[in-house]
Amino acid sequence: MENLLTKESTNKSYNPEEWKRGYDSQPNEYDYWVDNIEGEIPPQLNGTLFRNGPGLLDIHGIPLKHPFDGDGMVCAFTFKNGKCHFRNRFVRTEAYVQEQTTGKMLYRGVFGTEKPGGLLNNILDLKLKNIANTNIIYWGDKLLALWEAAEPYRLNPATLETLGIDYLNGTLKPGDAFAAHPRIDPHSQQDNGEPCLVNFAVKPGISSKIIIYELNSKGQLVRNYSQVIPGFAFIHDFVITPNYCIFFQNAVSFNPIPYLLGFRGAGECVHFQPNQPTNIIVISRNNNAQKPAKIFQTNAGFIFHHANAFEQGDNLYIDSICYKSLPQINPDTNYKEVDFEKLDPGQLWRFNLNLNTATVTSQIIEPRCCEFPTIHPDKVGRNYRYLFIGAAHNSIGNAPLQAILKLDLETSDRQLYSFAPSGYVSEPIFIPKPESKTEDDGWIITLVYDGNKHRSDVVILDGLDLNKGAIARLHLKHHIPYGLHGNWTEKCFI
Repeated sequence: MENLLTKESTNKSYNPEEWKRGYDSQPNEYDYWVDNIEGEIPPQLNGTLFRNGPGLLDIHGIPLKHPFDGDGMVCAFTFKNGKCHFRNRFVRTEAYVQEQTTGKMLYRGVFGTEKPGGLLNNILDLKLKNIANTNIIYWGDKLLALWEAAEPYRLNPATLETLGIDYLNGTLKPGDAFAAHPRIDPHSQQDNGEPCLVNFAVKPGISSKIIIYELNSKGQLVRNYSQVIPGFAFIHDFVITPNYCIFFQNAVSFNPIPYLLGFRGAGECVHFQPNQPTNIIVISRNNNAQKPAKIFQTNAGFIFHHANAFEQGDNLYIDSICYKSLPQINPDTNYKEVDFEKLDPGQLWRFNLNLNTATVTSQIIEPRCCEFPTIHPDKVGRNYRYLFIGAAHNSIGNAPLQAILKLDLETSDRQLYSFAPSGYVSEPIFIPKPESKTEDDGWIITLVYDGNKHRSDVVILDGLDLNKGAIARLHLKHHIPYGLHGNWTEKCFI
């Protein structure tokens, strides 16, 4: 791989055939110390990076219609004394075990995968398969695999053995959801400055209910409140500040009839409404029962992920990845045959909400195609300076993520480290260095799929200066399919 910081081209920066292989299933489970390393793992880097994503892109040879329907596979990278141990295991959800035991596809997928047997085998089959494939977090001495439409699954952090559905000490009831994008308030003012995990669930319908959970560091529920908002809500992520939870209600419609009749997945029944405004839902974290949500309206395109939010006086600022449009999931297309050039790229925008005037203004921060932002964990919900994000190699157009971009929000300076043409990056994770002095003084860890060698590398970059190149490249013995989200803990599990 080569640092292509100064090379810019309108030519395609990637090989589509190589890119596709990153969606090959990985049915094997591994357990080994990584011994093929370029560079040196910083000896001060001690802890565990957990990552989650779809590991099976087919069920007994039947390909899935969409990667988000794939069973969750959790990876653990444990760093200790300059060494790294790798382990991966599938989350043994009830549905996963059933399908592996019977040798059959037994469940429809939310994003379009239908069971064999045609219409008669899918009509009115509304059983959801908890795929536990979106995120993984260690909180309250529990390792939890998350999928936004169902309860979390608890895993043993040392072995990744599945322990079963976890109801969070009675916080959840059977059938309750717990979203895949929790936010950790590093210094909750409602908890005397102690950290607090904030998460949500959505019960969509003609009117939708947003339920918010706040858990202390022991995993105990300390606050639970909800708001009903008008309209159908398709919300994947949210942001927090010390006083607010903020949700962007994408402008979509949902017609469930094709799903009920068995010839469309639920995701294929969601239609983006580009001429409709986005509702921004602002819910107070204080005295919530007596404070109804404030709703702002703006044109924001479609949003999957947010970077951060913060308060300044009467203003709320939210930084979000916005798409001009949402491509319709089509049952007649193959997700591996995507034409990136025909799709709108994700771009970083800042929204300013004035709480007094109830007005919204917005401006683009980063026009380069980008996704999966990460920041210093102490800056969650606070004004911040540095953001790291997966990005396209070229500065214009849409393409797979092949680079890590560092953005200085004060000076607008940018650094880009690219793994093109054969490297494809995943979500970067920022890990502060011990006794760090500045906000960007940390390591960036990302998983890079090497399409040329059909394997994955763990790459460590220096947050202070991406121009240094990789501090270490850890070559795995195999590939890991393109994943979704993960989190770091300072605890080592060997």
